[in-house]
Amino acid sequence: MPDPAALFAAFEATWPPLTREALGPFTYRYGAGGGSRVSAATLDGTFSPAALEAVETRFVADGRDALFQIRDSEEAFDAELERRGYRMFDPVACLIAPLDAFPASDPKTGYACWPPVAIQQEIWAEGGIGPARLAIMERVPSPKCTLLGRLGDTPAGTGFVAIHQGIAALHALETSAAHRRQGLARAMMALAADWARAQGANSLALQVTRANTGALALYSSLGMQQAGQYHYRTKPLSEFQ
Repeated sequence: MPDPAALFAAFEATWPPLTREALGPFTYRYGAGGGSRVSAATLDGTFSPAALEAVETRFVADGRDALFQIRDSEEAFDAELERRGYRMFDPVACLIAPLDAFPASDPKTGYACWPPVAIQQEIWAEGGIGPARLAIMERVPSPKCTLLGRLGDTPAGTGFVAIHQGIAALHALETSAAHRRQGLARAMMALAADWARAQGANSLALQVTRANTGALALYSSLGMQQAGQYHYRTKPLSEFQ
């Protein structure tokens, strides 16, 4: 098991914001519409009210709702944001397993490729993963790949995998609505593990919202264990003006 800092570093490197900068003890990110993960600020040093207010001022200057990602052992910071009226959402579990925990893949279930082909983009779009998130994949350094999962002769799922310091991180795993509950996600996890082994990685990690109980059950059955967690807190721009 990597320590949580190494795991979060792998997630950041394999799903990066468009820009990031240090603002006192905080890291301020801009994700260009790519979702909460690449748009949230994080506390990476010693908290102070003045430093928080400086980050809030920056969110306002940029015309954005204030958004923070709260990680393990940040209970005091979390309580302070709650006291200031921030709303919590999307508790997330960070899961990981060594690559030898995954079975070998069946070549008939799909393959790894880069760049993604049109049908993968269509499957992602069906699941709400549009151009802003595809742009994130483009800016990730190699080694990286996409997964094209198949049921028979039909393309039915897709995902994105990249590696940082031995950790292969899986993002944007999506199965088309018409092909869910047919074992494709399990098969695609094996595809991801095979590709990661070939690249010299040692483990496979991903992030999943706690509300997604079906996915949590699947990943648990594959031997993945929690190695970190986080949630978000947000406050609308209108409440600062």
